[in-house]
Amino acid sequence: MKKALIGLLAASLVASAAFADELTLMIYAQPQEKAILDQVVARFEQTHPGTTVKFISSTQAEYGAKIQAQLAADSLPDVFYLGPGEVRNYVDNGKVLDLEPYTRTVKGVNVDDLYPAALDSYRYDGKVLGQGSSIWAVPKDFGPFALAYNKTLFQKKGIPLPSKDKPYTWQEFIEVGEKLTDGTSTFGTGLNIHWAFIQFVWGNGSDYLDATKTKVNITDPKFVEALQFWANMTLGNTTYPVAGIKQSKPITPTATQAQSLDTYQRWLKGELGFFPAGTWDIAKFNDPEVIKFEYDLIPWPVHTAANQTATYRGGVGYAVAKNSKNPQAAAELALYLSADPDANRMYAEQDLQIPNLMSQAKLYTDKPGAKPANRQEFINIISKTGRAWPSDFTYNSVWYDNFFVGVQKVLDGKMSAQEYCEKMEPKMQRELDKALAKAKRSQAR
Repeated sequence: MKKALIGLLAASLVASAAFADELTLMIYAQPQEKAILDQVVARFEQTHPGTTVKFISSTQAEYGAKIQAQLAADSLPDVFYLGPGEVRNYVDNGKVLDLEPYTRTVKGVNVDDLYPAALDSYRYDGKVLGQGSSIWAVPKDFGPFALAYNKTLFQKKGIPLPSKDKPYTWQEFIEVGEKLTDGTSTFGTGLNIHWAFIQFVWGNGSDYLDATKTKVNITDPKFVEALQFWANMTLGNTTYPVAGIKQSKPITPTATQAQSLDTYQRWLKGELGFFPAGTWDIAKFNDPEVIKFEYDLIPWPVHTAANQTATYRGGVGYAVAKNSKNPQAAAELALYLSADPDANRMYAEQDLQIPNLMSQAKLYTDKPGAKPANRQEFINIISKTGRAWPSDFTYNSVWYDNFFVGVQKVLDGKMSAQEYCEKMEPKMQRELDKALAKAKRSQAR
């Protein structure tokens, strides 16, 4: 009996040791990306004898629900994807490890070569996202959201090509859009309000929140002006004109036309002059079976030349569970996945993402024969003009999502932007106050 107990105890210790040396990595990745990750993980295992990495695969659509289930069960993987908007919740509830103490321990990895803006997305001092010395995740990627234009359509219409550096003003954008629009087969643009409207808000010097990130700001005249300008791209500038803007006709498909063929498909067919493009779109846009026209990138338009262009930049990071049984190895794995030079080079070569390392930017921007030609615009967004999503600074996005509940009335011309913003601001503020209160409760634990 005694020997049996000793045997069971020894077996238990062996199993415990093996479990401690196995790191779990939960991700979603397309096949080309997973093939690169397999190589990086294999090299990590070679440099960490006795440590193995177990992949927990998921689709991107399923990932959020799966990680939330593991969070609720207090069984997070050792290393997993974490977006900037989730940092406050995970940190306040003590679920993730501060990686800053580990940033100098991984051989062959230079954290100083990561884009500062990327690391800042995962800094949090317990009060404000983007501040403090603690780093709660390291970038897996950084997704800048640029504006593309159909170069072939411009040339066909005899329109001078836009500057790759100087953004259009709103008036110039309308004028060019009108020249591109025949109302049946070609249009200036067709943008989704959920993803592209905020660029016009920022391009008019406004935002959804004030500087303290505690007050909803949508009745700011500049915000209201941006919303009305957005609606007028489809409505025309007559019923609710925007001061200083001259517009003779809509520059987007009508609601009926958009139902018959969505604007993404119109872009792929070459029927739109302007359309958003993220780094994740490039592989598809460069497939000659998908797009049969030339395109390039430019900055997002601004109201006047005095305004600054700005756009969304996103992505996810590698975080480490606070209760990891091997925090040192898990932290090293996260840093290795983020900043390994060979992995970043392979991502760039296959156009899967921009390298996280500043020293490798030219591998992406100066790639021979690369399309689009002005890839530098993506780098500009990462290092200069990119901004975080407004809800990244708050505890949830309920307040922000409320903005879109009835905005179709403005887009249909049934309500002015002024009326809508005055109606929605108090509702959004109540939800923001709830989120702020929830944050305080979590911080007090």
